[in-house]
Amino acid sequence: MQPEQLEHLRHSLAHLLAAAVLELYPDAQRTIGPAIDDGFYYDFNFSSPVSEDDLPKIEAKMRELMPTFTAFQRDEVDANAAREAFDGNKYKIELIDEFSKDGQTLTLYRSGNYVDLCRGGHAERLDNVDPECFTLTKIAGAYWRGDEHNDQLTRIYAVAFATKAERDAHLAMLEEAKKRDHRKLGKELGLFTLIEEIGGGLPLFYPKGAILRRTIENLITNMQESRGYTPIWIPHITKGKLYEMSGHLQKYDAMYPPMVLKGEDNYYLKPMNCPHFMMLYKTLAHSYKDLPVRWVCTTTNYRYEKSGELSGLARVRALTQDDCHVFVMPEQIESEINIMLDMLQDLYRIFDLKDFWVRISTHDPKDKEKYIGDDDVWQSSEAALEKLIKARGWKFDVGVGEAAFYGPKLDFMFKDALGREWQLSTIQLDMNLPERFDLEYMDSDNKKKRPVVIHRALLGSVERFLGIMIEHYAGAFPMWLAPEQIRVATVAEEFLPFATALVAQLSDAGLRVALDDSSEKVGKKIRNAAMAKVPWTIVVGAKEVEGGDYKVNVFGQTEDILIAQSDLVQKAIESAKLP
Repeated sequence: MQPEQLEHLRHSLAHLLAAAVLELYPDAQRTIGPAIDDGFYYDFNFSSPVSEDDLPKIEAKMRELMPTFTAFQRDEVDANAAREAFDGNKYKIELIDEFSKDGQTLTLYRSGNYVDLCRGGHAERLDNVDPECFTLTKIAGAYWRGDEHNDQLTRIYAVAFATKAERDAHLAMLEEAKKRDHRKLGKELGLFTLIEEIGGGLPLFYPKGAILRRTIENLITNMQESRGYTPIWIPHITKGKLYEMSGHLQKYDAMYPPMVLKGEDNYYLKPMNCPHFMMLYKTLAHSYKDLPVRWVCTTTNYRYEKSGELSGLARVRALTQDDCHVFVMPEQIESEINIMLDMLQDLYRIFDLKDFWVRISTHDPKDKEKYIGDDDVWQSSEAALEKLIKARGWKFDVGVGEAAFYGPKLDFMFKDALGREWQLSTIQLDMNLPERFDLEYMDSDNKKKRPVVIHRALLGSVERFLGIMIEHYAGAFPMWLAPEQIRVATVAEEFLPFATALVAQLSDAGLRVALDDSSEKVGKKIRNAAMAKVPWTIVVGAKEVEGGDYKVNVFGQTEDILIAQSDLVQKAIESAKLP
């Protein structure tokens, strides 16, 4: 089935869901029911609570009504006729008033005994569709039209595919995703937590989680500095004037309210770093010989995300970015972005992210109010990015309207171990902010010129990247990344001095090692290490103290490996190397 056909099927099934709900709950008020990536949903205002225990009943009613959906009959009506059809439903009336305000007619679609206000895009019929192609999956709260000031509704979600086999495969993936949920694993593995008294979207990291993020941040630091990038540091608050200059106060809607200080200007928590980089560049005189200037800063930003959209590490209010801004002459754009693309390729290889593609995010010429800068600047910037990706032969698509307000960008999308798609890295080409901040360099002809700025983040948000990697690896990190690489477990207390010396030997070699000298039996210690997904577990008993080979339990392998004592440290170092 083609993507458009599948979208139409899912939207048609949303109509069927609403029809079933109205049969079972005649007082329910329906709102909207779109198709989504793996199925559909419909939002309702129920007069009495409905729970997930009710989903089988609703699903059964859908299949009962399915044979009556022999067509989707389109009727074009005026606003008065539409209001009469949905008399008493304030949500549909609101939509009717909005859609008909300029006098245009509206469309209703009829299937069996069910009628809905809709713009179209349906299957021809549902009576010939596999009745097992869909499943209702969950119930969630949702605000009417996504506004937290509006009524809270009940959203019923479903997955839907062309066939039962495709549906079942997707459901199996969802079950595996539950096991890999980074919020679940984050708690089980002692990586991070969220504390109500501190606030939603503000994660705290336990020692293992802090080691995990530091390992990744150090990797990025080494990759960057080996290629000529240099670090800077910027503060976390700033005067509002800075964001007036950049345009964020006018265009960006996720800033926290200002800190109002008596006798001073208003201050803001920084939601992004770009303006600070611009101002720091401006304080120094620059020659063409200095460019490119490659500055990086791993720093935390603060964004007022809606509480209902916060989700573990995937959507937070305190997000750390491995942020980079490179100031270049126009003729250096291609070579600098190629350096970035090389880094991205290396990063994805290290994390075994093989299946990726690039979205070239452009401005929407039909909505110019969203952006700053001239059309010519936008067109030349977008063309430059497309040329670079085509030269690499990478898969790409164009996302019209997905650009930042100041410039086009490359967004890197990849599939994880379960085939789910995520956005990670971003590269943004900016010819607008240098103009707004009046940035300059002295060219070889002794004339002042305007640099171009390339914004770049390899990880994007460190927190989000961590969440994705926890799920990608199911918490079983490769040895180089694991916060605890080796656990040494004693058979009995008498072997503790030998085990302690072994831990010191491995630690001195730069490995992350823990000692389990508890009174638990050896089998329990090994199971505990496996539950913590520790890559290597070494048991120390009489044979080891007498010089025998170490028996190493490798996580995920059924057979232990034997390593001579003289080879252990070197073998461990080799196993913990970057791929």
